[in-house]
Amino acid sequence: MRRTLLVLLTGAFLVSALQCDAQIFRKKKKVNKSTSAENTAEPDKVLYSRAIDDIKHGRHQVGRLNLQTLINTYPDSEYLAKAKLSIADSFYKEGGSANMTQAIQGYKDFIVFFPFLPEASYAQLQVAMAHYRQMEKPDRDRTEARAAEDEYQIFLQKYPNDPLAAKAQQNLRDVQELLAEGDFRVGSFYFVKGNKKAAESRLRSVANRYPLYSKSDRVLWMLGDIWASTEKKDFASGYYARIVRNYPLSPLVPQAKNRLKSLGAPIPQPDPKAVAWMTAEQNAPRPHQSFMKKPLTLVHSGPGDELRAAARIGNPTMTPESETEAGTDILAGGNQSQIGGGGTRTGIVATVTPGSNSGTTSAAESTAPATEGSAPNAGSAADPNAPAATSDGASGATGTGTSETAPKTDAAAGAEQTSDAAKANSGPAQDGSPTGGNGDKKKESTSKKKKGLRKIIPW
Repeated sequence: MRRTLLVLLTGAFLVSALQCDAQIFRKKKKVNKSTSAENTAEPDKVLYSRAIDDIKHGRHQVGRLNLQTLINTYPDSEYLAKAKLSIADSFYKEGGSANMTQAIQGYKDFIVFFPFLPEASYAQLQVAMAHYRQMEKPDRDRTEARAAEDEYQIFLQKYPNDPLAAKAQQNLRDVQELLAEGDFRVGSFYFVKGNKKAAESRLRSVANRYPLYSKSDRVLWMLGDIWASTEKKDFASGYYARIVRNYPLSPLVPQAKNRLKSLGAPIPQPDPKAVAWMTAEQNAPRPHQSFMKKPLTLVHSGPGDELRAAARIGNPTMTPESETEAGTDILAGGNQSQIGGGGTRTGIVATVTPGSNSGTTSAAESTAPATEGSAPNAGSAADPNAPAATSDGASGATGTGTSETAPKTDAAAGAEQTSDAAKANSGPAQDGSPTGGNGDKKKESTSKKKKGLRKIIPW
């Protein structure tokens, strides 16, 4: 009896233990919710959620593969636009020049296919941001900076009331500060070296195009100093007056007033809007760089202190940069047509005067037309020592003879040689020989060469 009870108790204990183990095993067993019968989620939604999770945890390639599978498998899915935008975001977050190129193309494709979605403005801003992140220092390649300026201007023109417009406007001020700093450094180099024409071209483009530049008062001062040393001193007074009127809180205002007095020009009153703008600009908060990161700027290829000096208040320039505002010197010879169309040319026009072996040149300076904030036309200053071209070359070419005292020009000598060659090759000679001379000489020389080659190479 006791044995029977012991056996029954032992069996009951084992059964209960097995039941507990079975329950624990069921709890630990993982269930694939994506393939379970209880799952009612759409497969495209599952793919999208899984891809976003992969991208969030740094598995960009796996996430992009899932998103591309969604696009190819479910072309009518409601997640199609989000998938395309997420692929571009994945390239942008991963970084690198190659990935940035893919991101820019992805954002532009999204704008083309979905121009009326609210995310189109975000995509346009991201195109500009991709160029913004690849900008280099002012004295290096400025391709990305110019591309960023164009893309930010497009964004502000298409989406002026977008919530992201304030960020785009500030980034555009940073980009234009960087571009202006690059032109200012080039103009300062020419100014120190004494090449005033090249310096005036660069500095004038900065003064006219980037009024929010942090060193605009110094640019105007250098332009006034350039024109003050020439005969066109009235142009210098215009630049000094702009310092007093548009930058009234600048430390150069007292010196500019003294220059205006010495030139006999009237001293303008400060613009109240300029006073308010400069006051707000001085009180605006600016980002600070930590002491530990300053040494890294020496090896970092991107801009540093230049962006922190950018303006925080004011409307940036919204017009694209044209070829006449690029601040480059254009060299043209004689009556050659201007490169880039019929715009105003800035630079040096070099005219070669024939009649001398060294090719004497006469230089004339051509500048932009007079507008408020730009130098008027400086006219032409021809070199008085350049010899004038003679008309004897034409008579020499026609065979009418020239004066012994007047030297023949290079064009006349060339024309005379060609006329002699034509006479020698046309018809029989006047001395009665059956041939014209030059033709037989060429044939004879070529035959001699062939005989010489045959002696060296017998076959």
